[in-house]
Amino acid sequence: MRLIETQSKETLSRWEIDYCQQVIVPLWCKYYPYDQRPQNALNGAREWLTGAIKLTQAKPIILECHAAAREAEGNPVAQASARAIGHCASTIHSAQHCIGLAFYGAIAVAYEQLGTDAPFAEIEQFAAQECGRMEGALRAVAVEGEESPAKINWKC
Repeated sequence: MRLIETQSKETLSRWEIDYCQQVIVPLWCKYYPYDQRPQNALNGAREWLTGAIKLTQAKPIILECHAAAREAEGNPVAQASARAIGHCASTIHSAQHCIGLAFYGAIAVAYEQLGTDAPFAEIEQFAAQECGRMEGALRAVAVEGEESPAKINWKC
């Protein structure tokens, strides 16, 4: 969380979009290969970052990803994947959404690797390791002395 606080909303968005594209989208696609709503959300966030679309155009695309997550009820890997992607794409709107990658993305990866019936302690440990990989990916793109760090209220 402290590293996140040192980065701009744009840096956080790019980090999460790239991470989701590489790690989380394949999990979604394994279960719903023809449902492009999560991918569309990432594409919309990328377009906003480049200035190709306005936030008002990106928001409905991102909301469709959240709908996909709700519709994936009963499939914990897919549902957590879509939730992670939706939150990551939503970071373009509010930087504090970026924590959704850790919450939902890490559990999606853990469930996929271990299964949902694995002991919770094992799932928790695997999710923590995935969070470590997420942090490593952020450190790799972090901007030293970022001029406009995001203002995040974690509400905790």
